[in-house]
Amino acid sequence: MKHNRYLYLLLLGILIACQTKNNSKDIETIISEVKENHAPDKRVALFDIQWKDGQLNGETNLPAAHDELLQRLISNNISFKDSIQLLPDPALGAKNLALVTNSVANIRSAPKHSAELATQALMGTPLNVLKADGSWYLVQTPDKYLSWVDAAAIVLVDQKTMNEWLDKEKIVVTEMISTIYENAKFEQIVSDITAGNVLELVGYENGNYQVVLPDQRKGVIQGDHAITYEVWKNSRETNDSNLIQTAKKMMGAPYLWGGTSPKGIDCSGFTKTIYFLNGMIIPRDASQQINEGELIDKDKNWGNLQVGDLLFFGVPATETSKERVVHVGMWIGDGKFIHSRGRVRISSFDPEDEHFDAPELARYLRTKRIRNQPTEHILTVDKVLQ
Repeated sequence: MKHNRYLYLLLLGILIACQTKNNSKDIETIISEVKENHAPDKRVALFDIQWKDGQLNGETNLPAAHDELLQRLISNNISFKDSIQLLPDPALGAKNLALVTNSVANIRSAPKHSAELATQALMGTPLNVLKADGSWYLVQTPDKYLSWVDAAAIVLVDQKTMNEWLDKEKIVVTEMISTIYENAKFEQIVSDITAGNVLELVGYENGNYQVVLPDQRKGVIQGDHAITYEVWKNSRETNDSNLIQTAKKMMGAPYLWGGTSPKGIDCSGFTKTIYFLNGMIIPRDASQQINEGELIDKDKNWGNLQVGDLLFFGVPATETSKERVVHVGMWIGDGKFIHSRGRVRISSFDPEDEHFDAPELARYLRTKRIRNQPTEHILTVDKVLQ
């Protein structure tokens, strides 16, 4: 009898263990499905959730994903404790926004200077701030990229201050590389600046612009190195001439992994910057850009291409591996494209051309057209800087 009781308890224990194991597996499946639905690309959406001992842990900046996860667990009669941290972190208080104060802010994959450069943001760019780690902040750029920036490159603001800054009269730097000086005599440097930087306009002095930086430093910009934001915004057009002219102004700029400015730029940062300076905000990486727009070519029929089309390069998919998109350039006509590899350069697919680029021809994948094709991932600049 005693032996039977022990056997019963043993079987009951095994049954409970199996139920718990199956239950945990079901929960992990639900978490994975919600993540795939709301945050398939961790570069632009944060959904880092774990399940352990009846408790949900982790963090997300996606309230809708959080709500769906809880509802699915409830509908499956799963008991749980919700310890998920919703971002932005309440510890930030009202200041969960920021403005970039450097000409170019380096935004890294982890909160340390030795971490990989993930992307960059230009002076005057508004950022969403999600949390702090020491003197570093996890931020999200207007193109939704998530990475870490040093506090020295930004100024934290609340929504009221951000709205006030957006409403102020501003200028946009048009010169690829320029300088802010203390006065119109150009005697003392306040900051370097680069094309696309945005500053508050407060006056004019001898044909030059008097400006205030987002962190309240003051200075003067040479009059022909910038234009007012309204004029800039209304004059942006992705026509052939503008795209080619903008791209060629960056000729020779050095390649920099994660770079998005003429001071140093990678391949997708280059195409992104060309379009931004002509009024369009497109996704950050080549592997994201390739998912936008209209398919134009995959068979090397160069006659189908138009100026502004994006050419993608990499490794095709096989039965055992996914496609790898590793490079992008922009078509400029006459059988040529411009891209950042080593430096910003022009290449050709014509074997008789001095710029013939056999390596890129060998890894060509396809061409997409994004010009004048806004999507949820392609915005006009006026959607960011009102």
